[in-house]
Amino acid sequence: MSELRGILVEQVERLVADAGGVAPLREVEAGQFPQALWDGLSEQGLALALVPEEAGGVGLSWGDAAALWQVLGKHGAPVPMAEAMLGAALLSAAGVEVPDGVLALGEKGAPFGRHAANAVKLDGARLTLHPVEGANPGANIGREPRDDLTLAPRSAAGILPNSHGPRALRLGLALIRAAQIAGALERILALAVDWANTRKQFGRPIGKFQAVQQQLAAMAGEVAAVQVAVSNAARAVDARGLAEAGFEIGCAKVVAGEAATFGAATAHQVFAAIGITEDHELHHFTRRLWAWREEGGTDRAWAAEIGKLALARGGANLWPDLTARDA
Repeated sequence: MSELRGILVEQVERLVADAGGVAPLREVEAGQFPQALWDGLSEQGLALALVPEEAGGVGLSWGDAAALWQVLGKHGAPVPMAEAMLGAALLSAAGVEVPDGVLALGEKGAPFGRHAANAVKLDGARLTLHPVEGANPGANIGREPRDDLTLAPRSAAGILPNSHGPRALRLGLALIRAAQIAGALERILALAVDWANTRKQFGRPIGKFQAVQQQLAAMAGEVAAVQVAVSNAARAVDARGLAEAGFEIGCAKVVAGEAATFGAATAHQVFAAIGITEDHELHHFTRRLWAWREEGGTDRAWAAEIGKLALARGGANLWPDLTARDA
């Protein structure tokens, strides 16, 4: 991790942690918006983090952004800052001025759409910005706002460059969700390890039993795999652009989706019934894992796409294609 990235991660970690742990998640699930946390993150320049400096932004790399998204995921992503970062990056790439405030992605099932002033839509490579006139509230299984929006006529429009491509919104959201899954898995692994070392059964901590140790070790392996996959995908975006990093992003989403399923199940097995009680924090993260694995393309959808590409290229090209991507 670079020194700059380390400083940014530390700052965001501190801001979100100081917001009160799971308190902001409970607020979100009750229909409130953690405005103070949003303002704090915005003051750090996060909303414009992926916008180039010459366009008034911070000019971070996608690798830096993915590290920050993992921090947000580690705390349950109580505000839609990751989505705002992606929306601002796409607007800037299309030559459209980035508006202030919460920025929604899309029109149907828009994350935190009810709190947004503007929404970004993508039709092929044509990007449009629309003021939000109203929202029909909805929620995913994590109880996060996923709203159908009523949009005013576009206030601005632009064309994304070829480096972003017509699937930029889906690819960017897939990378965000994979990164957030990595962060949330890191959090629930820490919770499970702490519980295993605290909870006693038959006169000793349950973490002393080999079966529990094996479960936690396997979960730790899944966490590491997702973190590596996300880092590799973000590095590919920095090197070749979103449009040419679909393979790496798809792989990261597959690894993240499978790890989310395994990690959530393992954590609940370690915690047993207490993990699903309303007062416990575990379910706030596992419900989000289940929701995020479905967004930005499921692991099955991405696996099917990757498989079709491999079949089209033929078996003789599989290994050369894989190794060439590292170059």
